[in-house]
Amino acid sequence: MSTPAMATSRPGMSSGPTSEFSLFFRVKTGEGESLRAALHELQQTPGYRPGDHGLAIATIHEARFVLFDDDTRLVFATSFDGPWDAYMEDFFTSGPTLALFDAIFRHVEGYEGLPDRPALSKFILGAQQTAAAYARNYGGTVKEIRKAERVNRAFQQVLDDPDAAQALQHPVLKPLLDEAAD
Repeated sequence: MSTPAMATSRPGMSSGPTSEFSLFFRVKTGEGESLRAALHELQQTPGYRPGDHGLAIATIHEARFVLFDDDTRLVFATSFDGPWDAYMEDFFTSGPTLALFDAIFRHVEGYEGLPDRPALSKFILGAQQTAAAYARNYGGTVKEIRKAERVNRAFQQVLDDPDAAQALQHPVLKPLLDEAAD
């Protein structure tokens, strides 16, 4: 079930520990091609390349930029874990992400650089629109999901080890083995 997040600490709607976040911008006249090039550069950056799964802000589930209306509008949509203030702190201190943000948003109206955190927050909140609806297909935070993936890899190693066959026969492991067989 999604609920509106508290306006003072968490813009957007939330589902469990995760909030959606959508920003809408007008692209500066004649900047569409340059913005598209900056987005391409972002997509080539470690952590942002398809399959890397290592974004600098570790609480982000996904992030996407969409140019539309003949490259005159830009949407940035993401979802993240935890409170808004912690997300902004991670963003503002993430080094490479901040530089990438600057390279992209210099092409949109209203952006005046990154002088300080209050100015950045004001710019972001000025473009933010809360979703009319928000749903997730899975529970868990990014940290929990990454742990589950590590545990699964380790468990698969145990299942593949012939020396583990006897231990895997123990009745207490039946629920785990039933889940693994799915």
